[in-house]
Amino acid sequence: MMLDTPEQIAGARMLTLFAGLKLEVLGMRKSGRSCYQIVKQEFGLKGTRRQVLDAYQELLYERGLKQRPQ
Repeated sequence: MMLDTPEQIAGARMLTLFAGLKLEVLGMRKSGRSCYQIVKQEFGLKGTRRQVLDAYQELLYERGLKQRPQ
């Protein structure tokens, strides 16, 4: 699969940030800017890592990038 439109690339980046934020909620740390910081800044979300993760996941559902579990 090739992602070649700006919308597809942005969607893939959003899903990558989501995966990184999930790992940060579980305790993984990284050097440099965290996914938590990036998501908060770019999408205007506030709260703890868990709260931001939940709000960001809802945003992904709304944009059709992630499907709700059945």
